[in-house]
Order: sequence, then C-alpha cells, then structure tokens
Amino acid sequence: MSGFVAIDNIDKVFPLSGGGEYIALKGINLEIKKGEFISLIGHSGCGKSTLLNMIAGLDLPTEGVVTLEGQRIKQPGPDRMVVFQNYSLLPWLTVRQNIALAVEEVMAGSTVQEQNDVIEQHIDLVGLRHAVEKLPKELSGGMRQRVAIARALAIRPKVLLLDEPFGALDALTRGNLQEQLMKICEEYQVTSVMVTHDVDEAVLLSDRIVMLTNGPCSKIGGILEVDIPRPRKRMEVVNHPSYYSLRSEIIYFLNQQKRIKKLRAKKVTTIARHGLEKVNLEVGYVPLTACAPLVIAKEKGFFVKHGLDEVNLVRETSWRGIVDGIAGGYLDAAQMPSGMPTWLTAGGHQEESLPVVTALTMTRNGNGVTLSKELYEKGIYTAADFKKVLLESDGENHTLGMVHPSSMHNLLLRYWLAANGIDPDRDVNLKTIPPAQMVADLKAGTIDGYCVGEPWNLRAAIEGAGFTIATDLEIWQGHPGKVLGVREDWAIKYPNTHIALVKALLEACEYCSNSQHEQEIREILAGRNYLSTSIEYIRLGDPNQYTCDVNKTVEYAHHLFFGDNVNRPSRTEHLWMMTQMARWGEIPFPRNWVEILERVCRVGVFSTAARELDIDVNYQRQPIALFDGIEFNADDPISYLTHLEIHRNFTMAEVHLDGQRLLVS
Repeated sequence: MSGFVAIDNIDKVFPLSGGGEYIALKGINLEIKKGEFISLIGHSGCGKSTLLNMIAGLDLPTEGVVTLEGQRIKQPGPDRMVVFQNYSLLPWLTVRQNIALAVEEVMAGSTVQEQNDVIEQHIDLVGLRHAVEKLPKELSGGMRQRVAIARALAIRPKVLLLDEPFGALDALTRGNLQEQLMKICEEYQVTSVMVTHDVDEAVLLSDRIVMLTNGPCSKIGGILEVDIPRPRKRMEVVNHPSYYSLRSEIIYFLNQQKRIKKLRAKKVTTIARHGLEKVNLEVGYVPLTACAPLVIAKEKGFFVKHGLDEVNLVRETSWRGIVDGIAGGYLDAAQMPSGMPTWLTAGGHQEESLPVVTALTMTRNGNGVTLSKELYEKGIYTAADFKKVLLESDGENHTLGMVHPSSMHNLLLRYWLAANGIDPDRDVNLKTIPPAQMVADLKAGTIDGYCVGEPWNLRAAIEGAGFTIATDLEIWQGHPGKVLGVREDWAIKYPNTHIALVKALLEACEYCSNSQHEQEIREILAGRNYLSTSIEYIRLGDPNQYTCDVNKTVEYAHHLFFGDNVNRPSRTEHLWMMTQMARWGEIPFPRNWVEILERVCRVGVFSTAARELDIDVNYQRQPIALFDGIEFNADDPISYLTHLEIHRNFTMAEVHLDGQRLLVS
C-alpha cells in the first residue's frame, strides 16, 4: 500500500483471561492521503480506538502492518500526537507550561526563542491568550480541550489522532471547537484521524468516513466520500445537497449494525427436526402488499405444518436491508424483487458475486408508475405528454423514485421511459428510495413521481398526492414481482429445509389467491406487525377502479399469487431481467448466461415442492410481451439488447466457477 498512512490487512487479537481469544479487528485495509481528515465511526466495541492506537503506536497489530511514509510503526513517536476525550493535562502546570512541556521535549535541539515562538503561536492559534497562566482546574472543559489540541499541534506532528475529542463538551462549545479544528487542519494541511460517535460531526469534519462493523472480527463495512467543498461552516453544510444523504447513509449503517447485533444475540443453535436440517429460520421481508404469502404462512400455520417450527419474519425498511441480511448471513431467506437473485449472482452488489437462488415466484403484478398531482395539473396524462414537458423544461431536473436497481420497479420504469423516447439516465434523474418513503417525498416535492408496488400507488391516489399514469396492465401484464431468495450455499447445506420453505409459501400463495380470504388477509397485513397502514390502501384481488382528486380513473393491477405459470421460476424471465440490468449498466452481461440461469432458477426444488403438495401447476413457456410489441429473443439476448434504441454501452464478463463461488472477471 502506498498511502501517507497505510493500514495493510491488519488483525488484532486479544487473549482472554480464562483462555481463548477475542478477535477485535479482522482484515482492515485503509490508505490515508497526506492532509486528509478521516473519521472512524461505529458502535461501541467495534475497534475504533484500537485502530487509532495502532496508528499511534500505542498498540501493535497481531497480523499485518501499519506504516507512516513507508516506515513501519512500531512504537509511539512525536510524529503522531493523540488528543483524548479526557484532556490528559498535568494539573499542576499552567496552560503555557502544559504546551511548553511537549515543545521543549520534541524541539530540544532548538533555541529557547524558537521554542517560545512555537508555544506563543499555538496559544494564539486556539484563542487562549487570556488564560495562559491558569491551571487546568480553572478552565472550562472546552478550554482544556483547546490546550490539548494546541499541545498536540505545537510539536508539528505528521498525523493528528483524535479519540472522541469533543464527546464530553456541551453542544455550543463542541461546535466552536469543531470550527477551530477545521480551520487549523485546513491552514496547516494536518493529516487527521478521528474516532467519533457523532454522525453530524463526522460529516462536518471529514474528507472520508470509515464505517466499522460490529465486533468481534470488526471490519470496514463501508467508506463514504464527503463531497462537501471546503471551507465548511457548521450552520451552512446542512444546505449542501449531499449532507442529508451522507447523514442518512451513516444512520442506516449504524441501525443495521444494531439490528444485526440483536439478531445475533437471539440466535440459537441450529435445530434439526422432522427430517429437516434446520427448523429455526430468520426470513426477511419489506412491508408491501406483496409480502402477503410470508405473512399468511406465519399467521395461518403453514410454516409449522411443514416442520419449520420457529420462523421469525424480519421486517426491513428497504431492499438494501434485504441485500445486507443475505450478504451478511443473518437472514436465512428473504422476499426479494424478482431481479435480485440474478443481480447478486452476477456481481451487482459491491462488484462481487454472491450466488443466490430462487425456487418460487411468490407474486406477479402489483406495480405502477405514479406522477405528482402538479404534473397532472400541467396536462401530463400520458408518457408522450411527460416527454414533451421534459423537452420544454429548460434544464429543470425531474426526479423519479424507484426502490432498488434489481427491482422490477426500476426495470419497468426504465423500459416504459425508454420505449417512449425518454432516456432514464439523461432526461430524468432516478433515485433509490425505500417504498414507505415514496408518498411522503411526493408530497414534499422532492420527487416528481415513482415506480413502486402497492399500496403506495393507490395511497397516493386516495390522498390526492398523485395519479398512476401506467400500471402492470399497460406495461407487462403478469410480470414476476417478488420471489423467494436464499444463498446458494444455504440451499446446498439445507436442501430439505429449502423444500419445506417453498412448500409452506406455495400453500400460502394458494391461500392468498382465494377471494374468500381477501378481507381476512387485508386485516392481517394492515396490522402493526406488518404494513401498519389503513386497510383501505390494501387490495389483493381483481383490479379495482379508483378515482383520485385529479379526476383520472385508474385500473390498478391486482396481485397474482397462485395458478398456472405464476409460481414456477422462469429462466426466460430471469434472462430478460438480466438483459435489462446489463442494458443500464447495473451488471455486466455474463458470457455464460445459460449456466448462471440454471444456477439461479431452481426449477427442481419448485417441482419437488409442488409434487409433494399434490399441486398440479401447469407450465408453458410464455413469450414476454411488453406494451411496445418488441419481441424478446431468448435464444439471442445480445442481439435483442444491442437493437434496443436507448441503452448504455454495456460490458460482458465471464462468470467463473470456483467451488461454490462465482467470481466476476
């Protein structure tokens, strides 16, 4: 590694008093540029201070190395100064004497005048001229911390290390000191690493924010680039477009780590029973009408009927939470957008392949494209009207929400736009938003529309916030909506459990398709444990007509839960989704796409489950028929892809087999 400070694949292991060991950090890699301000953030126990101590030389890694300008850090030194939360001042020395002690030690070869010049300069730098003869006990907390910062900077370190330096201060003092520190670091190009629990502080001060996962075996869970220009003012950064997105990203990460910790704490040893390898499962879902099969399997006892004694439904606020749960291994299975198994397998998540399989399509249809009431009032009734407004907008940016790059919402929205001559990446701005946030953002005017599943299209219409300009019935009637997804290694390890899970959900799908159960299901879904919404927003059966304030009657696409050609996973459909994700640069198109589809679509598991349930589910390969009439050639997907009028310059990649892993090259 070649950074100013380089942390190269370090592990830190602590021996335990009763024997054994605690792995605090595992596989940490980080390069810090000269003059950069880095924040380390994460929950208590994630190893932030341990990592800081290894940069300081106060502790050494068990494995790996930490270097400063190419030299291995083996011990503390004056080129790295630490500012602690508790000030660490000598109580019998004045402000000047505390600073002088450090300067005289490090600058022993300099003249007294040179030393005094440095001392006086740093007293003024932190605004303590009026208190130079005071003892620490005569100073406020903020003034003591300013002495500690002045002492650290006075010896002119190459790296300033800050361990929650403002954590014990009141809000006003903390804010003033943060601005002073920023000014000093920018003026003198000080390379800084700070440990903090304060999200706003991290965004304000940092060039990059390093987020650490829970311990033990803590690792870097993500690094955020802070693109807010300097110099920054504490009261002004909130107005930058990136501020709240960065803040939300950190809060999401911290909340996920908290949830992971709770799930790990309640984890019990895998229980095998009833001929199944595992009967205690954590299954993720997002609160949408389409989660009905999971909810009914739980509430009506289908999981228990098929030997799955302990199934906990884990509510996620967004599809990103599902991805993190499957990737992190703390979810056994999950409701997924239909494109997600292929997206994960083909390297869509962090450009690394994560093989995921699906053996059941749980729902079809249920999506719509909603635009704001304001657009309707401007005369936008069709896609052609929308295109005209975009052409005449004179640079005005229009933002549309979707829920995940692999979701049918994203793929249908993009297809609908492109087929109507609107480039989804150049003519509009597409933004990933959790489903439950869509209506609120539409009302707030931060988006102009969205594509999402129910109940959010219907709710916007009922509340007069927008109107549905297109539904599944008009774009692709009968498209796959949500599927059951599990990791491939999980499916291999628990084959009988996998079949039992599919059986329970297939029975639940059949239950949901019976119109006699509709009112009961609506009441269950509307409850606080699941969607926590008004029952009037939930519709399951045949299309119902609703009229919103803008006097436009819309036929809302109903959910298909069960029947011929409904539940069996279709490789043709997954291939179409693969072409669309490659079309827009979400994944490279795999050269060995046939092999990938065979691994993703577990038709054999579905067939076994249906046979054991004595369900005769007829299947006939159906042509994919979208509204524009363009034929999808499943035998030559590349030609299909290249002949689409609007697309990105997509890439192709061989997805190599390596044991049970797939690696994108």
